[in-house]
Amino acid sequence: MATRKINGVNLDQMLNNGLANLAKHEDELNRLNVFPVPDGDTGTNMRMTLAHALESASVSDHAGEYLASLSDGMLLGARGNSGVILSQFFKGFYQELSRCSVLGPGELRNGLIRGYRIAYRAVINPVEGTILSVAREGIEHIRSQIGRSTTIDSILAMYVAEMKKTLTFTPDMLSVLKEAGVVDSGAYGFILIFEGMLKFLTGDYIDPGRKIESGAGKKSVDFSLFDENSVFTDGYCMEFILQLMRGDDYSDTFKLQGYIDSLKKRGESIVCVQDGTRVKVHIHTKTPAPIIHISQKYGEFLTFKLENMQIQHNEHDRETGSAPRKPLSVVSVVSGEGLKKLFSDLGSDCVIDGGDKMNTSSKEFVDAFERLNADAIVVLPNNKNIIRAAQQAAKLAKGKNVTVLPTESFADGYFALAMDIQDSDDTERRIAQMKRGIADVVTLSETTASRDYSYHEISCKKGDQIVLKNGDLACVANDPVGAMVYALGLVEGMEDRETCVIFCGKERDEELNGKLEEELSYRYPMTDVSFIDGGQEIYRWIAGIG
Repeated sequence: MATRKINGVNLDQMLNNGLANLAKHEDELNRLNVFPVPDGDTGTNMRMTLAHALESASVSDHAGEYLASLSDGMLLGARGNSGVILSQFFKGFYQELSRCSVLGPGELRNGLIRGYRIAYRAVINPVEGTILSVAREGIEHIRSQIGRSTTIDSILAMYVAEMKKTLTFTPDMLSVLKEAGVVDSGAYGFILIFEGMLKFLTGDYIDPGRKIESGAGKKSVDFSLFDENSVFTDGYCMEFILQLMRGDDYSDTFKLQGYIDSLKKRGESIVCVQDGTRVKVHIHTKTPAPIIHISQKYGEFLTFKLENMQIQHNEHDRETGSAPRKPLSVVSVVSGEGLKKLFSDLGSDCVIDGGDKMNTSSKEFVDAFERLNADAIVVLPNNKNIIRAAQQAAKLAKGKNVTVLPTESFADGYFALAMDIQDSDDTERRIAQMKRGIADVVTLSETTASRDYSYHEISCKKGDQIVLKNGDLACVANDPVGAMVYALGLVEGMEDRETCVIFCGKERDEELNGKLEEELSYRYPMTDVSFIDGGQEIYRWIAGIG
């Protein structure tokens, strides 16, 4: 099949096939992760990011309009480093093509170039051997071969082929991949998406073999916020796409401006765009029935959404209106009931459930910001794979003063909150104090290796007891206490450290805790060691040394 132009509907069909291809290989991608503990697997993060985008997108013939909603959904749904980079690529793709109703070979080429450039700019320290490399080399190696007569499918075929070539060299670009003997999982996932898009054009419709979900879910409606005694002042938010119809049951005199004028009599906040025989409408109204009646004179609804804005208003009032405005609020990401309670007790105004197994999305952060009534907000991601999603959310949260502290562990977050001066209205001083709190913290995380792994000159086998020091493999041992004691000896100036806080995991073992406490009391008598019930998964102990 020789496809010379694609529109928004085609893009949606292609991307859904790309998502199916990604989901089909999700487990394979996750196994490519070289880290010895689960850390928000790449395949899962990319699948959830793209699925959220496709769920959020408004399908339109106009390519630029479709890409606008797709990009917004992807930016909000981005999870993990791979998801954030993927969302930034499609942000650039949309920016280049925002005015295009259809894409030809030149437009597609320019979109792929702009996509990788925006993705590079979004990463503070770009690393070669990742999605960035395959996206860049994939198009740069073929851009001169693309002319007016080049078909869309041939462009994608060349693009995928060149990216696969680059993928084989990712171990040479990134030493950690070479040590593990694998290619980059994020780069491979990116290729799978475009391979699925190409396969759609060739008639190969992929069955993912599973139900694909974004993990976002629909927010349940709290019916207690609206009853027979409520005051209905905010009305409804209506959004729909109207397909104009032919036939005796419909009027053939549709005029966009006349239709907009009739809507103005019945609502406000109107956005009304016509693309061929379809009309996309957004309107706030107290009386949806007349709008439905007027619209059905001309056609039928392809999509339709009606939400009671009074419920949203009342929910916002309940969460923020009754509480006095604060100079500074803190958002923390933790997992485990013990850690949730601890971080709330330490002063977190909002605690998001997330961590290694389920990386938090940008949308979850944005939703949290909206619920807070504060002049400034500080975010503690507490996981290296969640930091970028938090930073992206801070940019998306218009009108909010958000600072993301790059806390890579629960221990970092704990020390940041411990240094906060909560009775002060000096926001800048409080943020600076929290930054100082995490400056010299060393985090040790003890667990059982989930896969074979090598890091520099250290190797572990599946089932070994291992300790990570600030996220890197530090030691391997036969027993957890011995591993932890050895790792503490690697901490610079451990004898002079004042504080060691140890968070105990979900499967708490009091006998092992006692042995570790006894060893530490003997070896480091001047260090204040405390054990806290964290309840986290994966790690038996997470220690913060300050």
